[in-house]
Amino acid sequence: MFDNRLRPVFEFLPASVAMLSALALLVFPQDLFPIMPLLAWIVAALLGAWGLCRFLQGAAVIRYQTQLRQLPRYRLAPRQIPTSNSQLFLGLGFRWSQRHTQRLVEARHPDARRYLQHGLLFRGVRRLEQILDGAAGLRWLARMLRADAWWNPFRPSPAVGGDPLLHGVGAAEEAPVSMNLDERNGHTLVVGTTRVGKTREAEILVTQDIRRGETVVVIDPKGDLDLLMRCYAEAKRAGRLDTFQIIHLGFPEWSARYNPVGDFGRITEVASRTATQLPSAGNSAAFREFAWRFTNVVARALVGLGRRPDYRAIARHVTNIEPLLIDYYEWWLDKIMLGDWREAVQTIESNIEPKNLTLSHRGRDHYALALIRFANERGLYDPVADGLRSAFDYDKTYFDKLTASLLPLLEKLTSGPVGELLAPRYADLNDDRPILDWMRVIRENGIVYVGLDALSDPDVASAVGNSMFADLTSVAGRLYKHGDTQGLPQARSHRRAPCVVHADEFAELVGQEFIPLLNKAGGAGIQVTAYTQTTADIEAGIGDRAKAGQILGNFNTLLMLRVRNEHTARVLTEHLPRVRVFTKTAESRVTDNNEPDTPVDFISQNADRLMETDTEMLMPADVMALPKGQCFALLHGGHLYKLRMPLPGKDRCMPSGLDEIRTECLVRYAGCQQ
Repeated sequence: MFDNRLRPVFEFLPASVAMLSALALLVFPQDLFPIMPLLAWIVAALLGAWGLCRFLQGAAVIRYQTQLRQLPRYRLAPRQIPTSNSQLFLGLGFRWSQRHTQRLVEARHPDARRYLQHGLLFRGVRRLEQILDGAAGLRWLARMLRADAWWNPFRPSPAVGGDPLLHGVGAAEEAPVSMNLDERNGHTLVVGTTRVGKTREAEILVTQDIRRGETVVVIDPKGDLDLLMRCYAEAKRAGRLDTFQIIHLGFPEWSARYNPVGDFGRITEVASRTATQLPSAGNSAAFREFAWRFTNVVARALVGLGRRPDYRAIARHVTNIEPLLIDYYEWWLDKIMLGDWREAVQTIESNIEPKNLTLSHRGRDHYALALIRFANERGLYDPVADGLRSAFDYDKTYFDKLTASLLPLLEKLTSGPVGELLAPRYADLNDDRPILDWMRVIRENGIVYVGLDALSDPDVASAVGNSMFADLTSVAGRLYKHGDTQGLPQARSHRRAPCVVHADEFAELVGQEFIPLLNKAGGAGIQVTAYTQTTADIEAGIGDRAKAGQILGNFNTLLMLRVRNEHTARVLTEHLPRVRVFTKTAESRVTDNNEPDTPVDFISQNADRLMETDTEMLMPADVMALPKGQCFALLHGGHLYKLRMPLPGKDRCMPSGLDEIRTECLVRYAGCQQ
């Protein structure tokens, strides 16, 4: 039924009368009232209790109307963020129900407008502030009037925009809201448009994950320095700086190194991680498949020779296959031939006539051609050698066309300092920067911040991000089968802390590799929290609507901040039940009296008609009107909560700047080498 709080406050009058009567009974029990003293005390107590009750009811009405206009500040210093081993703190809020939908309907009625506006004094101060701000000598007074401090009774409303009614209808009920940590295996999606609080929510979640001692991986395409410094500050506060690693493509000189294709469970993963970055629409699919096959041939040959694949080695052998073919054929023939085969190969090489060569073999290395002929004449077969031979047989011009899309990508990934970062030289003893190993990170419960610097080069950022997801998926497969003690002598299995992956700007990272990470890696302890602006971004990133729906279906927990897309808002609202709300309609009737013999000329009636209507619990427009720092959340199997996140407070552990982080990293790297 009607909540009926948007009205004049009538409770104070009976409360005042009751309290004054109680006071009179206590002070003048016999002078004003013919009543026995004991009975006077009893009656006074009853009147005082009733008056206090009515006063509290009136105060609740005033507080409710005030919170509809402006919420109280909610600020938490990082050290005050609650941390639990069983619950994940999300913010301050309440569970949304039919009652709040009813209150929202009443608050948006035209008759309630006067209760939602600030008073004349507040509006006058705001007008005075604008006038003083234009006067050169009185700007200090204007700054005081708009100061956001406890001593300023006229401080302006925070610049968060949106509709304050959405949280005001339940602000009196708000309390800390948490989700069970067991639910994080179902993964979490945080959706919100630009600059509405996604990064702040990420900071709150990352803070708790670091303090719990979990493995934390933060992948940030844009390389947000505030998020980096938050991770550093929390690692320092938790005493975990020794396990904190930074990979930042924008600062390769002090970043840890990472080989995106150097660690794998199956050799085919190298080609998949490389070729996935290539376009696959239309005719490009055929070129992509060729690039995959050729990259796979190169990777198999490198592994067969005992070399670790990397982007630089792949790029070198894509442009010139002959050195790799020669190295592999020599290793292979040494392995299977008992006699001296080199003399026979030299004889074949000396008998090669350039004018008799096929068009595809002209200009090729004669020694490589002799090795191929030697193996063919003796009927020798090796799948890797045969793959190298088929690549060698391609016409150079035709081959360049087939790899036209692969070569530019590899060149981006291997150029400049970033190339040194993504293709580390494992034998270089003069480079103190560590090389990231995901299995080692998980074993040590490490903390990794990855800044991909997507604003400078989105192609490289996307390629590295996709490779990281593929790498983590491969690691999850090994964890499933062998645990985290595979390869460690005399190591016993133990309870491993979860690996929490925070993927900011998720749409820039999503690829084919992300689907198995979501729907299969939860059992291996990998928990993904993804942040994006719209669901359409995911569809654009993956390039397929069905796969985008598959990805969205794997997120069991949803936090939705303000969005600017109705389709995205409906991802939340279409999962909510419909509710019954009441509306009030004023009616006024006049009926003429047709009997001339009676003194009554007409009959009038005034009434309020209550009507019950079936409506959505939450409309998409409500989600699109959220203030900054507020969100709706689907938790605990579809229960709707309204949340607001705390503003950050001062942090003594926060670094003074990026130089402090750089210095600490270089000192730690040098210490590890010693």
